[in-house]
Amino acid sequence: MLQGWLKPRGLGQRGAAQASGTGITAGTGRDQLGARDLSTSDLYLLRPGTFCLVMFPLADSRRFLWLLIPLLGCCLPCLADLKVLVRLEDGQVTEENLQADSDKDFITLEFRKTDGTFVTYLADFKQDVKIFRVLILGELERGQSQFQALCFVTRLQSNEIIPSESMAKLRQKNPHAVRQAEEMRGTDTLQMDVAVNFTKGVQLTPHIHNICAEAKEAIYTRQEDVRLWLERGIDGSMFEVLPQPSSLPPLHPCKLCHRDWKPCICSYHLSLEWIPCSLKYCKNRDSSGKTTSYRCGIRSCQKAFSFHFYVTQKQLCLWDEET
Repeated sequence: MLQGWLKPRGLGQRGAAQASGTGITAGTGRDQLGARDLSTSDLYLLRPGTFCLVMFPLADSRRFLWLLIPLLGCCLPCLADLKVLVRLEDGQVTEENLQADSDKDFITLEFRKTDGTFVTYLADFKQDVKIFRVLILGELERGQSQFQALCFVTRLQSNEIIPSESMAKLRQKNPHAVRQAEEMRGTDTLQMDVAVNFTKGVQLTPHIHNICAEAKEAIYTRQEDVRLWLERGIDGSMFEVLPQPSSLPPLHPCKLCHRDWKPCICSYHLSLEWIPCSLKYCKNRDSSGKTTSYRCGIRSCQKAFSFHFYVTQKQLCLWDEET
């Protein structure tokens, strides 16, 4: 039993906590930026031998030296910093920023929702771990701080997102195109019933200290993920089983709880509207007439997640009233 390895958390202990920090300004819809929705027809991958521009400043700050560096295995890779316009669930348009580090083998995807919530998705291919971080604007008139941070850590499944090496080579011809996913992958419901110790979480992925720094007391994972990590030799002391709906006294969904200071089960819905989820291949003929294939583009997907987790008070889950 997993509980034999982990320490249960009592109802009286502190669970998720509000994070304090600088304020986040609300995002606005930008549906005037893109004239029409496009698929991935104008997205392409740089082929081997392609050159990228790297700018180095000279002593004279008004002059610059441009060098061409080939994208070959023996040279430094060009790190991706691709920005695409994406249509959200509410019809508004936001800018999605995708970054890839092929050396450290990870990808980050970030965007701001219309209500100002800032979302970060990180895929760590070396550790087969993914992190969702959300920074939610607080309701100051109800006693909340400027924002509340949540982190959800779980296993990275195969074919969720293209490899970091391919992402680093992804380019677009039309940066003003508003993109919508070609494939809808539905919603995963995740019971995030285990708390993760921030200090020890580096064993799961070194990125947790950077991504989840604002959510030290609100890092969640699943018991089924913990079982796999324990089999791999991960230290079980970093995990703490949270109270469940079947606990005594019983816990109710926060949206059905009428007292702001009562513990409950919180829900948070998150949708990644545009993810490069798989590669497309094109064919070419060489000088001898032989047909060869090469990676030339991507297929995009939409994927939603519904997280359910314990909070010590409804005050930490006010958004659930609106769902």
